[in-house]
Amino acid sequence: MKISLLCISKTTEAYLQEGIRIYENRLQHYCKYQRTEIPDLKNSKNLSFDQQKQKEAELILAKISPSDFVVLLDENGKELDSVQFSKELNKWMNQSTAHVVFVIGGPYGFHASVYDRANLKLSLSKLTFSHQMVRLFFTEQLYRAFSILRGEPYHHL
Repeated sequence: MKISLLCISKTTEAYLQEGIRIYENRLQHYCKYQRTEIPDLKNSKNLSFDQQKQKEAELILAKISPSDFVVLLDENGKELDSVQFSKELNKWMNQSTAHVVFVIGGPYGFHASVYDRANLKLSLSKLTFSHQMVRLFFTEQLYRAFSILRGEPYHHL
């Protein structure tokens, strides 16, 4: 199974880049993993929030194939603990899901067209985090899920 993380904007903080890199390297032992960062919109100050979400949606949807299983990381999504998340991941693998694409949107959320395309919405927490931090938290949780499935000691079951 291939897993992709699709996100708006670059990760600019060096400490987050390093943390993300550590977990992405660890993930290579479990799956084909790829992170794609969509550049910030140009002249976004001249656009309304809705216009920004629409333009971001066009960029996001252009990166998603019709056969992809799309999971939005969204504050209003379903909340899972780490073990439950690992079970979801295992279910997708057992269903021979070829490509799961996790998406982190821009600062104003997702446009309706992205919600319409999604197969699932997940929330990492009821707390609010910066979009850049979510990348690190998600990547760590993905690594944790695989380590749980393999019975490895990282999670300390």
